[in-house]
Amino acid sequence: MMQRYSRLSIFFHWLIALLIIVAFIVGSIMTDLSFSPFKLKVFSWHKWIGVTILGLVALRLITRLFKGAPPYPSTMPAWQKNAAHWTHVLLYVLMFAVPLSGYFYTLAAGYPVVYFGLFELPVLIPASPELKPILKLSHIVLTKVLAAAFFIHVAAALKHALIDKDGMFRRMLPTKSGETS
Repeated sequence: MMQRYSRLSIFFHWLIALLIIVAFIVGSIMTDLSFSPFKLKVFSWHKWIGVTILGLVALRLITRLFKGAPPYPSTMPAWQKNAAHWTHVLLYVLMFAVPLSGYFYTLAAGYPVVYFGLFELPVLIPASPELKPILKLSHIVLTKVLAAAFFIHVAAALKHALIDKDGMFRRMLPTKSGETS
């Protein structure tokens, strides 16, 4: 029987995936809105989602470092293991880089990030009209690279589930009550 991810890892995986999808949709919509109080709210929602993703990814990485990941099946070709490893590394880097680039872009634009309207996150850089367009472009490019890596990850998971039928996909599915992980 193939080893599974821990319940905590599975929870983080699916929650972060959902939040990334929502952040991408909200981010795509918000830029086309005309200036209004609603647009400012949507921008805040996008930032809150990004900060939440950043925190959850940090927790997920800590969990992965301590609990590890189940080994790949011995039948999996070495090139696929290598591709999977580096895709996961890229996803982790991007799941940190995208929210951080958005955070620094917001600060360079001269706006604080007030998480859920409750507390202001540290202002790590001053407003910078020179840096703002660079950070904006960085956020956009990193988001597009994350979207591409995300789709590659989903495509590989579907390949394992529908074509290979090797149990890899089930390792990350939530378990039924009473199942072990």
